Amino acid sequence: MPKISKEAAYMHWVTTWTAMPQLTEPDNLPPPPYAKEGLVLADTTLRQTLRVSAGGRRVRLRLSNAFGGAPLPLTRVTVALPDGGAGASAIRPGTCKPVTFSGRASMVVPMGAHVVSDPVDLDLAPGSVLTVSAYLAKGLASSALTSHPGSRTTSHLATGDHTEAGDLPGATPVDHWYLLSGAEVWSGAATLVLLGDSLTDGRGSTTNGDDRWPDQLFDRLPGGVAIANQGAGGNRVLNDGLGPSALARLDRDVLAQSGARWLAVFEGVNDLGTAEPAAQRETVADLIAAYEQIILRAHARGLLVYGATLTPFGGHSYDDPGGHREAARQTVNAWIRDSGRYDAVIDFDRAARDPADPRRLRADCDEGDHLHLSPAGYRTLARAFPLELLRPESG
Repeated sequence: MPKISKEAAYMHWVTTWTAMPQLTEPDNLPPPPYAKEGLVLADTTLRQTLRVSAGGRRVRLRLSNAFGGAPLPLTRVTVALPDGGAGASAIRPGTCKPVTFSGRASMVVPMGAHVVSDPVDLDLAPGSVLTVSAYLAKGLASSALTSHPGSRTTSHLATGDHTEAGDLPGATPVDHWYLLSGAEVWSGAATLVLLGDSLTDGRGSTTNGDDRWPDQLFDRLPGGVAIANQGAGGNRVLNDGLGPSALARLDRDVLAQSGARWLAVFEGVNDLGTAEPAAQRETVADLIAAYEQIILRAHARGLLVYGATLTPFGGHSYDDPGGHREAARQTVNAWIRDSGRYDAVIDFDRAARDPADPRRLRADCDEGDHLHLSPAGYRTLARAFPLELLRPESG
């Protein structure tokens, strides 16, 4: 038998980037002429960029039709390195490569399914940006389209097949991701999966700036760790809303991710904020039971599970006059800190709250609505994440 090097023995597919799939709301559909009643993206090239975390010399894509109302016909897909950073429409000459699926250039993704591409040889440095271009000749024969609206990244739409074009002059920019749900690299790294809402998805961060807290956490990390950001605006732990609940999507978005070793849970503020003030006690009990379920299911798959305390929302519409939601937040945070159920605690509340008024965010962290954080606030969260939790021996 041929000898396998020690390095090769540790190589495997690792999730290096994700975008939680969800049903596109009407206001987030592609603009005309790229969408009309019962048909989207017909004869359309969709060019998108994403920032990987861990790098590698081979990459493969996940494209999702999880919420599509019809089979998704992918006519042609390419990958390239951008001529610029996140949101760039141009690609670097000589870097464009075709993406195949079981050796075929085209693929039809069934309703409710996703497809994983064949590996593509492409040297991706850690933290670099990848361009993905997809052409749909027939389009999706439905107005139900899978997307991730909160991309904080500009994508580009153009009529015709321009998957190999060096640039897309005259293309229509849209600040959403469509169809892409993941990228994987062949690597010896391991993945930290983040289960969260708009605070992890990056509302308040800079479009094309890649300054969400997960991005800024990655910038602090040594090699060997990838990050899969599975945050989504409006997401809740207990009930579906903007996308399926954390409980409903745990298997798809966390446990099925290649190379997953750690899970960090930073979610629950929308459960408190959308429940009536009088129902907070019941909501807290249900949230704690849900956290325990997440921990149980993730531990069964060998993941370490870290809990992040919920950050303040004093002054936001969630902040009811009687203080019931704030009391509920304090109860939830006390459980996260003191129950011992999580393998470790990340105290985002302590990092971001105003010492003079702990019900509120620090002024330098507040994006302005008293719930979401600014890029500086997300940097505060990134710096509050203990890096020792991501050492190889902690997996």
